[in-house]
Amino acid sequence: MRKASRLFEIIQILRLAKRPVTAAIIAEQLEVTVRSVYRDIVALQAMRVPIEGGRGIGYILRPGFDLPPLMFSIEEMEAIVLSLALLERTGDGELKQAAARIGQKIAGAVPPPLRQAMDAKALYAWGSIAPSPTADLASVRRAIRDEQKLDIAYRDELGRETQRVIRPIALIYYSQTANVVAWCELREAIRNFRSDRIEACEATGQFFKGDGERLRALWVSGWEINAGRQAG
Repeated sequence: MRKASRLFEIIQILRLAKRPVTAAIIAEQLEVTVRSVYRDIVALQAMRVPIEGGRGIGYILRPGFDLPPLMFSIEEMEAIVLSLALLERTGDGELKQAAARIGQKIAGAVPPPLRQAMDAKALYAWGSIAPSPTADLASVRRAIRDEQKLDIAYRDELGRETQRVIRPIALIYYSQTANVVAWCELREAIRNFRSDRIEACEATGQFFKGDGERLRALWVSGWEINAGRQAG
């Protein structure tokens, strides 16, 4: 376990403890030597973390101390860095901008060792970048949250265009495009609409409040039915 992760875990152990915790117990939980725990405790105290106690007695975290709102282990930070990098490869402009803001906020809130993990540029998301779709995915996501119907002009794989009123319930992001999952009032069924084939998209002002979860459950049940057919 890396040192930055150990420091974080030691604070967590002491913060949750009801009584003094010995270095031996901490070492057993973290699978490190007792000597490493002693060194880590000294390092934390030098960082002004209010840890009290000593060898053979155990350690406690003085009341009133708490972790910052954003506190991650090295591995958790690496997961965030990679997730934000993957998000950059979607065609969703608003989410790309949000990813950049998230990175800046986290970098400004976490301790220096974790900030270094963000700035190391050692993790990359490779592959093609999805082109920006004709549909505004930000408005689609808002419609999903608000359970509002959308009026779309949709062009199928043969180039035929139809006008649809849909009840959007989910967005699936692929490397090449994003698919809008919705109840189509024209077909009276769940349908997937490729965002790069949506020529126009407008909110109708009509809502399907409270029905989103049911439609998502219906969508998921279709996976199970299809999986059963393939297995057979």
